[in-house]
Amino acid sequence: MALMTVSALVAAAVPLTWIRVAPSDVARWHVDPMEVARVPKRPRQGGWLVRTGTANAAPPVFATDPATLFSAFDEIVQASPRTKALFVSPAEGRATYMTRSAVIGFPDYTSVKAVPEAGGAALMIWARNRFGGTDIGVNRRRVEGWMAELSTRLPRR
Repeated sequence: MALMTVSALVAAAVPLTWIRVAPSDVARWHVDPMEVARVPKRPRQGGWLVRTGTANAAPPVFATDPATLFSAFDEIVQASPRTKALFVSPAEGRATYMTRSAVIGFPDYTSVKAVPEAGGAALMIWARNRFGGTDIGVNRRRVEGWMAELSTRLPRR
């Protein structure tokens, strides 16, 4: 009986450990949100895409330049719990961040690109989960929270 319990614990621990220690390859996860081919039909399918064109949502336009918008967004994201930057290039106005869930530590990736828009600038954002087929809307809520905070710092057009 005790051997079965230990075996069950080991069988559960191995995948949970992998979720925490799996490497995050920048070449794989740092993508241009404008080049994402697959758009989730619903946020529960594992991601949230904000961009001009085919997406889950259109980006708000802020009355500022791309560099200022990117800098403010980067500051908000990097101050978020359990979030770290995988790649940040202010010169390109691009970044990719990894945010881990609170309990198990599932990694979600968010790639962002600041672009000029008529009368200001906008952020193209692709937030998605790494493991599992669904994110139960977590990425959408996270992005919407970051955008709400951004809206308190910078005026929208």
